[in-house]
Formats: sequence, structure tokens, C-alpha cells
Amino acid sequence: MEPGGERHDLPERLTRGRRREQAVVALLQHPTIEKAAAAVGVSHVTLWRWMQTEEFQQAYRKARREAFSQSLARLQHAASAATATLLKIMVDREAPAASRVRAAAHVLENALRGMELEDLEVRVRRLEDHDRTA
Repeated sequence: MEPGGERHDLPERLTRGRRREQAVVALLQHPTIEKAAAAVGVSHVTLWRWMQTEEFQQAYRKARREAFSQSLARLQHAASAATATLLKIMVDREAPAASRVRAAAHVLENALRGMELEDLEVRVRRLEDHDRTA
């Protein structure tokens, strides 16, 4: 290949790389491959081919994990309001008995789950500490 030929291909490769990045985002934003492909300006067949490559799959998994992590952070932020709501319903004498019982059950289930997770965390930490000293 001519020395100038490689430089000429560079903008095309950069554009293709950007298109693939845009495709990853489009897949997160659109319900179908066809709609994601249209948003990026490629055919659904091209997007499907890109999706078959390991590099694209890794980028897509990473983007999905990051998006899910952001969603979890939002839920965690709302957890204190949700807890307050459950506690308010649980102690509200005017609320229907079924609602109060259901709220109480949720409080107890989540408290138990929290204790179990804390216990599990302690056990894992002990095992990891044991492995480091062994």
C-alpha cells in the first residue's frame, strides 16, 4: 500500500469507529435493531454484523452495565423516600389493614434481607482475608 493510502483510510476508520459508538448508544435508546440502525444511518444488516464482533459486544455490554448502574443509583437515592412511605402506611391507623400488613411485611422482609447481606459481606471479607494470609 502506498504511504499516503494509510493516511487516507484513517478518517474513514475514525468515522466507522464513531458510528459504532453511536450504534451502541442507539441500541440502548431504541426498542429494535432496525430503529437503532436507522438512528445511526446504517442498515439493520450492517448493525447486526457489527453486533456479531467481540469488540462491539464488549462495548455494548459495558454501556449496558453503565446504564444499569445509573438506574440503580437512582433507585438507591429514592430508597429513603420509599422507606418513609412504607413506615407511614404501616403506622397509619386510617390506612386499610391490608395495606398496613403489606407495608409491615415489606419492612420486615427488607430488614431481614439487609441483615443477610451484611452477614454475607462479613463472611466474604473473612474468606478473602484468609486467602491473602494463606
